[in-house]
Amino acid sequence: MKVVDAIVKILKKEKVENLNCYPTTPIIEAAARADIRPIVCRQERVGLGIADGYARVTNGEVPSVFAMQYGPGAENAFPGIATAYSDSTPMLILPLGHPLNRDKVFPMFSSLKSYESVTKSIEQITTPDRTVDAMRRSIASMKIGRPGPVMLEVPEDIVNQDVDDDLVNSYIPIKPVLSEANSDDISSAVKILLKAKNPIIIAGAGVLYSSASEELSIFSKLLKIPVMTTMEGKSAISEHRNPFALGSGSGVMSDPVYHFLKDADVVFAIGTSLTRHPMVTTIPPGKTIIHNTNDPRDLYKNYNIDYPILGDARLVLRQFIDCSKDYLLGKNIEDNVTHKIRTIRSEWLKKWDHKLSSNEKPINPYRVISEFMKNIDPKDAIVTHDAGSPRYEIMPFYRSDVPRSYIGWGKSHQLGTGLGLAIGAKLASPDKFCVNFMGDAAFGMTGLDFETSVRTNLPICTIILKNSTMAIETTHMAESHKKYNTRNVKGNYADIAKALGGWSEVVKDPNEIGAAILRAKSKNEDGKSALLEFITNEDQEFSNMRPFG
Repeated sequence: MKVVDAIVKILKKEKVENLNCYPTTPIIEAAARADIRPIVCRQERVGLGIADGYARVTNGEVPSVFAMQYGPGAENAFPGIATAYSDSTPMLILPLGHPLNRDKVFPMFSSLKSYESVTKSIEQITTPDRTVDAMRRSIASMKIGRPGPVMLEVPEDIVNQDVDDDLVNSYIPIKPVLSEANSDDISSAVKILLKAKNPIIIAGAGVLYSSASEELSIFSKLLKIPVMTTMEGKSAISEHRNPFALGSGSGVMSDPVYHFLKDADVVFAIGTSLTRHPMVTTIPPGKTIIHNTNDPRDLYKNYNIDYPILGDARLVLRQFIDCSKDYLLGKNIEDNVTHKIRTIRSEWLKKWDHKLSSNEKPINPYRVISEFMKNIDPKDAIVTHDAGSPRYEIMPFYRSDVPRSYIGWGKSHQLGTGLGLAIGAKLASPDKFCVNFMGDAAFGMTGLDFETSVRTNLPICTIILKNSTMAIETTHMAESHKKYNTRNVKGNYADIAKALGGWSEVVKDPNEIGAAILRAKSKNEDGKSALLEFITNEDQEFSNMRPFG
């Protein structure tokens, strides 16, 4: 069979049902012949976002794939791949490559050379008989260890050459390999946690990818330890139902996160890289740190680690639970935490009530988030933010529920990423209300791909917090804006959504927010993509903005 058909047959063996793509690449036609549905985007970076959202919601259990042409297609894909790499999202990327006789000739764009810094692994099929081994290595790299995007370039003059059928038929789907931690390391860490006066758990995306939410909940309740999540780890523990959940911490955070992290003597970070970054909460000095990760590169990267633990988050948490029970000998630890969490959260929400319940016009963006939470059950939704103000406004206040009910992202700040993530989430979970919150500038980056959700029958709800300015840049562009209005942006986004085949409304009255959200949900249930354009003000007050540096 041809190389392109061999690739598709291997994808079928891996249970791939959808191919995210943008023409022109022969993989699209080969996939269609094999009954793999092509999801064609309007631009490559959004297609990568769709693949990204699908991978996050499905935990990478089935390869999430994106294919594009060489040259412009590969060049346009860079932002989406960079975002996936920064957030460790498992994806298989299949760019067409220039023919081998010119693939490294100036000025030809080489995916092989250009993407090495933002992929977990990258390879080129140089002869047909390397196809199966190259696919095996790529998919194994994607499934085993720390997640991340992998790339396999298929040169144009290789794609239609013949490969031995027996080689392809011999391919066996890749099984993930998981490892427990060293039992002595577990024992030492548990002893420290049991002696701690004010321990805290920081749960990252590794908890989600290892499907360890149940173990995290059991362990936190067993030892009565409060849990905060990272931005990417949000929804690893139910903020809606678990009394030990503090909320998420990033560049912003709630008061419960701030107070418990500030007062902690022992920090147990699990399934997180502990990368120092503006979108990651800094651990204040003077804490004893227990750090679990499945990637040795994370250990000691940015902090002195007192108790390093290497292993899969779910297996490690199970070890912590079993070891703790052995030391406790049936004794119950007194709960001195949940009442304090409730009290701090209540006082914090009172401080913000004038914004969360504001009747001002233009609408305060926090009122939109408050009304969304009042009207939408978080277990029935998958919510994501965009970069800038929407991320800062929603993350501290939105209380996620079941795992993967929230998609947090942002170590790489690609405006407009949330739209593709929401479409990918809908592809993975058709029964969920999939919503992306974005601002004017983000819509300007990717807004036309709202039509992709219409055309592919993947109805999402896009909520635009329209203040007609790049508000997050207020302090960075003060003089240029004063002289040349550099921050102002314009557009009638609801009109655009209608022109692209969707349903939309413009909302100016804060008392109409809840009803409008429910109408949008109803339209989604009827199979229609929805866009809500809320006319908001430029509120730039954020909760506990980077208090620890």
